[in-house]
Amino acid sequence: MPYSFFHSRLPKVAERETRSVTLFDHSEFNLPPADYAFLEMFCDEPDCDCRRVFFSVISSRDEDIKAVIAWGWEEQVFYTTWLKDSDPNVIKELMGPALNSASPQSDLAPALLKVFQEVLLPDTAYVERVKRHYVMFRATVDKKRKKKVRRKIKRKR
Repeated sequence: MPYSFFHSRLPKVAERETRSVTLFDHSEFNLPPADYAFLEMFCDEPDCDCRRVFFSVISSRDEDIKAVIAWGWEEQVFYTTWLKDSDPNVIKELMGPALNSASPQSDLAPALLKVFQEVLLPDTAYVERVKRHYVMFRATVDKKRKKKVRRKIKRKR
């Protein structure tokens, strides 16, 4: 599953609605003081409906990716059916929230996962925003795919 940044397809919305968390000295998360932006990435594979997001977390201190957090908001039965696999470890990683095992992680990643779990996930308005962003992003993928199909049909004629 290839993932692309939300802002690559919907830059104006991303600019307005990307969430960041500002942490000061001596925060409960033991992270360096900075703004941490949670940049959304969604699957851009045609016909995929994985209902997951990856957050690339960057720090205002150096703009390097500090963590990649995977999260799926549906219930376990959705992912078991979607993946056609009931391995609890696989499903747990799909659902998350978890540090994406296929991505490099900094030493700050576990603390940033904790920020996500304790600050962002409890914010129901934010959770709904991420789901809305998923729908918006997927609409651009499906629209792009339909254009490619139309071009192929025209070439065959």
